[in-house]
Amino acid sequence: MVSVVVIGGGVLGTSAAAQLAARGAGVTLVTDGRLASGASGRSLSWLNSAGAHPPAYHRLRALGLERYRALADASVRFDGGLRWGDGVRESFEHQRTTGYPAEWLLPEDVARRVPGVAPAAIPAEGALLNPGEGWVDLPSLVDELVHDLVDAGGELRTDAGRCAPVVSGGRVTGVRTGDGSVHGADAVLLATGAAVPAGLAELGVDVPDGTTNALLVRTPPVDHRLRAVLNTPRVAVRPAPGGGLVLDAGWAEEEVVARDDGTFEVRDSTVEGLLREASAVLAGHPVLSAESCGVGRKPIPGDGYPVLGAVPGVDGLHVAFTHSGATLGLIAGELLAEEIVTGAPSPLLDDFRPDRFTA
Repeated sequence: MVSVVVIGGGVLGTSAAAQLAARGAGVTLVTDGRLASGASGRSLSWLNSAGAHPPAYHRLRALGLERYRALADASVRFDGGLRWGDGVRESFEHQRTTGYPAEWLLPEDVARRVPGVAPAAIPAEGALLNPGEGWVDLPSLVDELVHDLVDAGGELRTDAGRCAPVVSGGRVTGVRTGDGSVHGADAVLLATGAAVPAGLAELGVDVPDGTTNALLVRTPPVDHRLRAVLNTPRVAVRPAPGGGLVLDAGWAEEEVVARDDGTFEVRDSTVEGLLREASAVLAGHPVLSAESCGVGRKPIPGDGYPVLGAVPGVDGLHVAFTHSGATLGLIAGELLAEEIVTGAPSPLLDDFRPDRFTA
């Protein structure tokens, strides 16, 4: 039986750990803090393949969506995605050429087809509806995946402090946790989100890093009818379990200040601006308040594409690092687990391996 330590308590780490345990591996999942305390806890978690992606990336994302549709879990909803603004019409034309489900709606159509949206917020040219898109509440999903892991005989250790692979003779031998103890292993999966590039750099492996700041605002329960994910020029909005909403925006992330000590500053004006922009696109313009703000780093590989698979030069070490962690969470965990257990590389991951940076 192969023994594996997975480092990282987000959706990628827990998904892979659960899949490894289901395949008979001896699995220990370790994380520096709480589960979903990193990027998975502050992600809009829009499930989609809406962009002008290369074929291999579109295929992987489409498989990710399929895995979610097959998952009978209350944390996942497929009620569509609605977008408007610059470049959206061009996106619609591209989607029609690839067969991605897409409809162009005029403002009067939006009022009828997408409950909860303010009709006056829709520009006269219309908006793009992708009826096959959805969202996932990643903290809830992570809890379910860990439940599956433990049920299959895996072990969980949270609040383990800084965890790092141990390498000897060019091969990974285990993971050292914050208290200095070492968990021996035949293989290690590094799935620590924004910390991945620095962790690999310590081992002499270069993965370009495009990581940015992230900010997600959650509201308390509010009277609204929104079911779809909204991506608008000034705010992205989706429903959340319990009746609240989650919000983010590129401009708001740019206003986050990263301090030298690793903490972050979020201005009240930034949060108030997000709440105001969200109210403006919702029917009835509800008064919104912030229940919590998730702030930190958003993991983004330097070339924008996922980094998944075996790490060159370190036998037994594997990595999962991507901006599209929500959409790819289930499929990436499945494919990585299969590779680790069988040793057979998946052709679905060929375009995303870390050795593309050293070739």
